[in-house]
Amino acid sequence: MSGESAQPDEKEVIHASDLYGYTHYLYGEAFLGSYRGMRYRIAREPLKKVFYSPEEEWAKDATFLVSVWPEPYSYEKTPDEKKQSFSFPFTDEGRLMAVKCLNRQYFIRKPEWDAAMDAHWI
Repeated sequence: MSGESAQPDEKEVIHASDLYGYTHYLYGEAFLGSYRGMRYRIAREPLKKVFYSPEEEWAKDATFLVSVWPEPYSYEKTPDEKKQSFSFPFTDEGRLMAVKCLNRQYFIRKPEWDAAMDAHWI
């Protein structure tokens, strides 16, 4: 996924500034968001608090794990088979790669996200 770029007619709909900065993920907390039918989660994997560890330990054996799935349910309530996940280096550059991945997933699976938005969940 890391080498993929957006198609020329694709716009960036999720921006790096929409997400928390790199240090947020050092506290063992995931970031959850959604955009027009697509839900997503970005977290340090393994999900653990490393902020107070020596800085050289922060990225050791860690990645950014990005997961996307259709609305309406939360990450925990959505079956794993409906989620698709991608890994990136646990660096600030990896965080930017995760943003590109989210945008790419939005555009290549847009019909799925549109259907999720149009569904009646009640």
